[in-house]
Parts: sequence; C-alpha cells; structure tokens
Amino acid sequence: MANRPRKRLFIGLLFALEAAVVLVLLLLWLIPSLGHRYFGPGFSGFMGWAMGILLILVTLGIVTLVGIIAYGREVPGARNLRGVLIRFFLPVITALGTFLGISKDDVRRSFVEINNELVRSGSFKAPPKRILVLMPHCIQRDDCPHRITVNVRNCRQCGRCDFSKLTEIAEKLGVEMTVATGGTLARRVIVETRPELIVAVACERDLSSGIVETYPIPVIGVLIDRPEGPCFNTRVNVQKVQDALEAFLLPEQTVNEREKPAAL
Repeated sequence: MANRPRKRLFIGLLFALEAAVVLVLLLLWLIPSLGHRYFGPGFSGFMGWAMGILLILVTLGIVTLVGIIAYGREVPGARNLRGVLIRFFLPVITALGTFLGISKDDVRRSFVEINNELVRSGSFKAPPKRILVLMPHCIQRDDCPHRITVNVRNCRQCGRCDFSKLTEIAEKLGVEMTVATGGTLARRVIVETRPELIVAVACERDLSSGIVETYPIPVIGVLIDRPEGPCFNTRVNVQKVQDALEAFLLPEQTVNEREKPAAL
C-alpha cells in the first residue's frame, strides 16, 4: 500500500527553500557591502532592495499556497501560482529534498497532493466528453487474456482487477477512458482528444512529470498501489477516481445548455 501523501512535506521544503534563498541573497548583499571599491557604494543598496522584493514575492507565494490548501478556496492569481509551482518549484524542491536525504517519490507524492488541492480549489468543471481518464496498463492483471491497451471496452469485467469497476464508472458517467502504455502515447492521446480536464492514475514519477507536461490543463492525480512491485498487477482506490470525476463534472442541466446549437 502506498504511503499517504503528506502535503506538509512539500510545504516544509518550500520554507526550507525560502531560507536558502535568504542566505544566498544575504551573501550577495554582503559581498558588495564589504567591497565598495569593486562594486561601488550604491550597489549594496540596490542588492538590499532586490533581496527584499524577491523575499516578499517568495513568501507571498508560499503563504498563498498554504492558505489555499488550508481553506480549499481559490484566490486571485492562484492559477498562475499553480504554474509557478509546476514549472519552477517542483524541480528545485525535488533537488532540495534529495540533498536533505528525502526520497524523490516522497516529494513527488506530496507535490501531487498539493496540485490536486489547487485544482479542486479552482472549481474546474467540464461536460463528460471533455474529461479524459488516463490509466496505466499495469492495473490489468498480467495473466489476463483480454488486452485492453488499445480499447478499454475489451474488459470483460471479471472483477480480478480494478478495471472492472473503472470501466463501469467511466461508462456510467460518460467520460472518455484510455490506457497509456507510456508518456509518448499519453501525449498523443491528449493532443488527439484535446480534453479540458484530466484524471490521471499512475505512479509518483509518471504523475508528477505528466502534470508538468500537460500544464495548463488541470489534472487530478490518483496514485496507484504496488502490492506486487512496480508496474505489475497494481491497484488503485476506485472511489478516489470516482470522486475526482464527480468533482469535475458539470451538472446535467448545464451540460445540456452547453450542447444546444446556437440560435440563427
């Protein structure tokens, strides 16, 4: 069973990153302060202002992120903050965590959970046909004779793996579900289907990289469990997948209004 994602791990590393930034900026301020003849007397003042502004921006971003996670509500600029988190903070925080002896999977697991909170707080909604469910092939039993890597409808719903319930849920809700055997295929499916929202099921590495690559499309990630090892007969919490889908779905009345043809 996978460890429960710890949002506070990523947040703690963000504050550790801020402390590192403070030290670096302090050093950059002290160097010209101790050597005016090389940098000029005004340079230390400039560095002091630059340090203060950058520190305020970093602190404001972290505090906003913590507030969104704590209260579950989006604030102005939060969607841009998700972009900063994905494009900048994730690689830096992963490197910082490795330096501090924290495994990459632990950092990625925490990142996925924070990303999910940001997406949920944004109240993203779409009709079923504009929502894509991406599943890993390893959820299917290795000895199953009915391969579903091309078409999930090949599933016979025998109940031996989680695809039985997942395909039933996808059909009931009317969402598109596909199996991605790798990152290249997943990207091709996304380009072809052009979804507005994605629910992705995968391991820590694939989820974190997939969230980065598909940005700005909102993605809710659901981590798999690996009772028999990586990429082999994995499992997923089906209820979490269903909850994510239901949180994304527009009310039926709104869907019908969106699908009405425009008046001539």
